Amino acid sequence: MTEEFNKAYELISGKLTGWLETIIANLPNLLIAIIVMVVFYYISKYVSKLVGRLVSKKVHQDSLVSIITKITAVAIIAVGLFLALGVLNLSKTLETLIGAAGVSGLVIGLALQGTLSNTFAGIVLSFRKSVELGHWVETNGYSGEVVEISLKNFVIKEADNNMVLIPNKSILENPLKNYSLTTKMRVFIECGVGYESDLDEVKRLTQQTISNEFDQVKKPEDVEFYYTEFGGSSINYLCRFWIDSESMLEKLKAKTNAIIAIKKAYDKAGINIPFPIRTLQFDNKLAIDKEVVNGEFSNN
Repeated sequence: MTEEFNKAYELISGKLTGWLETIIANLPNLLIAIIVMVVFYYISKYVSKLVGRLVSKKVHQDSLVSIITKITAVAIIAVGLFLALGVLNLSKTLETLIGAAGVSGLVIGLALQGTLSNTFAGIVLSFRKSVELGHWVETNGYSGEVVEISLKNFVIKEADNNMVLIPNKSILENPLKNYSLTTKMRVFIECGVGYESDLDEVKRLTQQTISNEFDQVKKPEDVEFYYTEFGGSSINYLCRFWIDSESMLEKLKAKTNAIIAIKKAYDKAGINIPFPIRTLQFDNKLAIDKEVVNGEFSNN
């Protein structure tokens, strides 16, 4: 029993002695590895703050700025960790970590494919100058003001004050019309006048009315006016003109004001805006006398 105890004691002491000698032999490398990690830790803090300041000038979403700075810090610390393991001659451990990170990244990527695609799409949208907060856009069947670009959704506020959350991936994969990229919009008005109307006078009066209503229209000739067809009850026309506007709501207001002004001008000038009329004409006169006999109709 004593002999077995001595053997176990010698084995444990030999292991501890070997570990101690290994630690002492690698103490300089350990100190260097610790110094490398500390240096890269402070480098990550400094660089992440610098990246945050630069990104915040381009991106107005705090969530995106935060995630970008964290990714930067983690990347720098990971580089420091790999260098520290290399200093300690732990190449096998380093290879194991890289392999495990690759497998884990693949599994996570497959599991969160939709979420990650929306996240990266949100980052891309945040750096696009063509789409910014406050712009009036139309996409995926919705139209409104851009109020938020998060890591998951593209949020717009419609004219009826309802919020619409659209996945960022859908914004990148579908067409997007941005009304705020230009300072002017063209207003289209379609109407019709009666066949008895003086067409030259209708054109002149319409152009003059719009010119008087909007300061942006310097002269009546700036209003484009075209007769388009002989309709069922009216001669139809199309007129269009430019206004200073950056949102669809302003365009709708301008169109409303134009329609009101044109209607008042036509009423004053006695110009008729007809509505569709259906006339039933009977050329043959039939005289049919019907009498009710025993609850039934009979013809005489």
